[in-house]
Amino acid sequence: MTTSLLPLLDPEARHVLDLDRQAAAPPFEAGTPEEARRAYKQGFPALQGEREPVGSLTERTITGPGGPLTLRIYRGHGVSGAAAPALLYLHGGGWVIGNLDSHDEICRWFANMAACVVVSPDYRLAPEHKFPAAIEDCRAALSFMQDGAGDLGIDARRIAVAGDSAGGNLATVLCLLARGDKNPPTAQLLFYPNTDASQAADSYRRFADRYGLTSATMAWFRDHYINHAGDIDDWRVSPLKAASLAGAAPAFVAIAGHDILADEGEAYAKRLADDGVPVVLRRWPGQIHGFVSMGRHGPAARQAVGAAVATWRGFDPVFGNAQAD
Repeated sequence: MTTSLLPLLDPEARHVLDLDRQAAAPPFEAGTPEEARRAYKQGFPALQGEREPVGSLTERTITGPGGPLTLRIYRGHGVSGAAAPALLYLHGGGWVIGNLDSHDEICRWFANMAACVVVSPDYRLAPEHKFPAAIEDCRAALSFMQDGAGDLGIDARRIAVAGDSAGGNLATVLCLLARGDKNPPTAQLLFYPNTDASQAADSYRRFADRYGLTSATMAWFRDHYINHAGDIDDWRVSPLKAASLAGAAPAFVAIAGHDILADEGEAYAKRLADDGVPVVLRRWPGQIHGFVSMGRHGPAARQAVGAAVATWRGFDPVFGNAQAD
């Protein structure tokens, strides 16, 4: 850990790290996945702001590859009941923790700020369900949106995919898998995505500890997710290792400056651009991993979602043309 970097943090990031140190909770890797889930469930309400009202919120269960799959569906205020733009949001949590509630705040912001319908799946978690179970569930959710667009009141031609951290990983993989679809995603909105499970980037050294997500915790997450070491080189685990990213959806990539995943996020944005994919890269130099889920403690979280929405609008010239009910 480079202590000289601490003064470069935004005040809200320093405050969150101070709260974390005061709590003195054991790291996730010191316990079991179930203990980590309980700790995360107890902790995330202190980071998120108040739940913003949306036009409507429902839950629906579909048949997934591994059994029933619950989807939470948000319709923003004033959003038309037909042919609305839509977003599939995939929550973060290292493929091990996180649920529909842990990222509810972000989904509400997207629904209202983008005047769209947001669908968030409660995908299967590791280690009970290892790779590629989460990907399979997310693929099923996207297919449900594409095939059932009329029933959902959305436009199948205007579906974007978004996610943070491990959810960003799943979003990148999904956009690569969907390149041949009749209606592939029109945008991928990525917040500090995990793109290389080898965990060899220099940012793993620069921010190894004391910046929230540690290199030890990230290794624990990964090792619960994969079946064996050979999975690390599978592009569906490490999309940065894909032979080509050409044809993927245009991307918005948000980077936290003090984050072990910073370098691989930067590298993925560069690979996309090199392969001809339109990319908007935005950096929050003074922020830490997970800052988009820390809306209670400052404006950066909502600003990042707003930047993603603005980029999405730029990728889709007819965005927002759906009429309000």
